[in-house]
Amino acid sequence: MFLLIFNQLLKMLIIMILAFACYRLKIVSQEGNRSISNLLLMIVNPCLIITVYQTDYDARLVRGLLTAFAAAFAAHIIAILIARFLVPEKNNPNYYLDRFGSIYSNCGFIGIPLIYSVLGNEGVFYLTAYMTMFNLFTWTHGLSLLENKFSLRQLKEGLLSPMILATCAALLLFFAQLRIPAAVLDSMDYIADMNTPLAMMVAGFSVAQADLKKIFGHLHIYWVSFLKLIAVPLAVTVFLYLLRIDHDIAYTTLIAASCPTATTMTMMSIRYKRNYTYASEIFAFTTVLSMVTIPFVTFIAGFLIK
Repeated sequence: MFLLIFNQLLKMLIIMILAFACYRLKIVSQEGNRSISNLLLMIVNPCLIITVYQTDYDARLVRGLLTAFAAAFAAHIIAILIARFLVPEKNNPNYYLDRFGSIYSNCGFIGIPLIYSVLGNEGVFYLTAYMTMFNLFTWTHGLSLLENKFSLRQLKEGLLSPMILATCAALLLFFAQLRIPAAVLDSMDYIADMNTPLAMMVAGFSVAQADLKKIFGHLHIYWVSFLKLIAVPLAVTVFLYLLRIDHDIAYTTLIAASCPTATTMTMMSIRYKRNYTYASEIFAFTTVLSMVTIPFVTFIAGFLIK
């Protein structure tokens, strides 16, 4: 598993470096970045999710999906507890962003292409459980960090995200065993195949916008990165080992938890008038470091998850 993930991340890193260069050379603008992000979020990822659910009903998959939901819920609780106790409020005006950044993963843009490449359709099938939990937690606990309040209206907005709607549609088709016509499904497969290059280009564009010199001098970002990329994934690994979670479900949960800080933090910081510059710096720094830390974490996990 370590070699598979390392090789895939190396390929993804090359795409990200190319995108970084394209943005810095002004081949792609901020508007282009926004358009590609929207294309990925609104079209490509939903197509991928729906296509992986176009399979024969299997009780084993259903049991695995329920297990994946439980594992994803537990992974988020573990991350919340670690952030709560290891990111103090005192003398830290951005503590809420540090906590948010330590907890919530870029399980969509980074997680989907990585898991799809190493675990295939079944891995993405289980990943939808993690993404559903991610949306539930970010629009409840995550929002309470940023706003110190929670409302059902905002939760409704989170539950109507393209990922959640695509998952609901895919589940309906799966349990009803409704098949999409072959020509349409083949077209959706072609679109889904764009997931990895587009996701890594968006990551590269985002990193290119950050002031890297400023980031490297910000001590808080190092601590947040350690918690997000090392402490939380290793704690999740121990949990998965103790509960003897199935191999594919365990690695899906672990990889999702090991991904860099979610882009959602930057978007929500802009919307709710928080320190979005700092949020984007955390995202950029953890994205770059994750190219090294994800193989490291999976290497350690290989001794426990069989």
